[in-house]
Amino acid sequence: MSLIGLDVGTTGCKVVAFTEEGDELARAYREYPLQHPKPGWSELSADTIWQNTQDVLQSVGAVLGNDPPVALSVSCQGEGVTPIDRNGKTLNDIVVTFDERTVPQFEWWQSRLGRKRIFQVTGMPLHPMHTINKIMWFRENRPDIFEAAHKFLCVEDFVLFRLSGELATDYSLAARTMAFDVREREWSDEILSAAQVDRSLLPDVRPSGVVVGRIRSDVARMLSLPVDMQIATGGHDQPCGALGAGIVAGGLAMNATGTSDVICPALPEPVLTDTMLNNNYSCYPHVYPDLYCSIGFNLTGGLLMRWYRDVLCAGEVLEAKKRGCDPYDIIVDTASKHKARPLFLPHFVGSGTPTLDPMSRGGLFNLTIDVDKSELNRAVLDSTNYAMRLNIEMMEESGITIERLRAVGGGAKSSKWLQLKADVFGKPVESLAVSEAAALGAALLAGKAIGTYSNFSEAVNSIVHVQRTFTPRKGETNEYEEHYQDYKRLYPAVRDLNHRFSRRMCHE
Repeated sequence: MSLIGLDVGTTGCKVVAFTEEGDELARAYREYPLQHPKPGWSELSADTIWQNTQDVLQSVGAVLGNDPPVALSVSCQGEGVTPIDRNGKTLNDIVVTFDERTVPQFEWWQSRLGRKRIFQVTGMPLHPMHTINKIMWFRENRPDIFEAAHKFLCVEDFVLFRLSGELATDYSLAARTMAFDVREREWSDEILSAAQVDRSLLPDVRPSGVVVGRIRSDVARMLSLPVDMQIATGGHDQPCGALGAGIVAGGLAMNATGTSDVICPALPEPVLTDTMLNNNYSCYPHVYPDLYCSIGFNLTGGLLMRWYRDVLCAGEVLEAKKRGCDPYDIIVDTASKHKARPLFLPHFVGSGTPTLDPMSRGGLFNLTIDVDKSELNRAVLDSTNYAMRLNIEMMEESGITIERLRAVGGGAKSSKWLQLKADVFGKPVESLAVSEAAALGAALLAGKAIGTYSNFSEAVNSIVHVQRTFTPRKGETNEYEEHYQDYKRLYPAVRDLNHRFSRRMCHE
């Protein structure tokens, strides 16, 4: 018997099948493209996501003959939304996290309820990315779609619906909409009333790790999966990843390098202080029972790596094809052994925390004629690490203790990159036996939903294994200090110019 964790991200979907003990049995992955129908707009094809989800499930299901899957749960990107009609047909593609069309709605909230009230209710610092802004945009700009919509579904909700026919979401993902009361753990009537969005347009809310139904019989037959396989609520990918990394106690934080680069600590209770708000740190339910979490993030983390690969690394891509390896491995391996002189400002889709500025833009600074490709490779790695160090510092100033970090995602596969992280952060960074923590977290929730684990806490601690600890090298950490301070000066130095560029693009 096996458990399936399905991780549906912004750039691709992955399914991993695990034993009850957390050993990997099989995996499959499909990448899909972002669409940009207008400048500043970012969407994903809902049909493509569903097709790729079916493909990876069918691929993995085909090799699980001796270990048939008994339950599945979903880890997914936050904030993205798609409307469906009463027949379940999508009325628009998925508007993703960093789509910029919702700036007017964001500005309306500032004058209507204000940042502090919104944060106290929802645990979310006000930002255009949150789902409620996207739903309001449809009401104001596409009334034909809004009036035809039966439900507005986030990505987890959409996949659960296609798999089981049930309309449900979980606490952690509901919170990312900025329409959820994080203390009451219910949709907020105050927020929905102000937004003029009826509660009936949203799915039912349930805890993570509860069964919503069985897989639809037609889907099971088409994908050669057991007709009695249970489908369970999962969660937002960051707390799912934190669960899969064993981040279920204070002092530990996950560092996930995916589409975004993220720091996610566990919190024993809600932290809704002014300092948290001023640093733009959210506070919302963890997928682990009775815990909360926060996230510090650089929206352009993995996206910057993908952009760099596609635009500036044609040679590395060709070499990777010859060797049969990942182009990112070559980029990391050929990065300069010393810190790079150039610095990226990794704000290609706006900044993440602590500034959370949707109008910021990316840049590359301190170029000279003798800068070579190895320095550029290193600059990409260093700059994303600096963005995470800034978040660690600001989280600690906000009262969150971070003693060590556990690395997951693509970046966790490179020992060189993990050592660089430890050196820049000045804190131990641990790699795990299973780097696909979000998928493992979802699989653990699937097992919890069907009663596989009598003691969920013991199960998590016994399944998650630290493989190696990368300790900061004091000399290297000190060497980074001046460069890191230069990085911190970049955003305020170019903020006004970047805002001017952003406003100009919005009016073109």
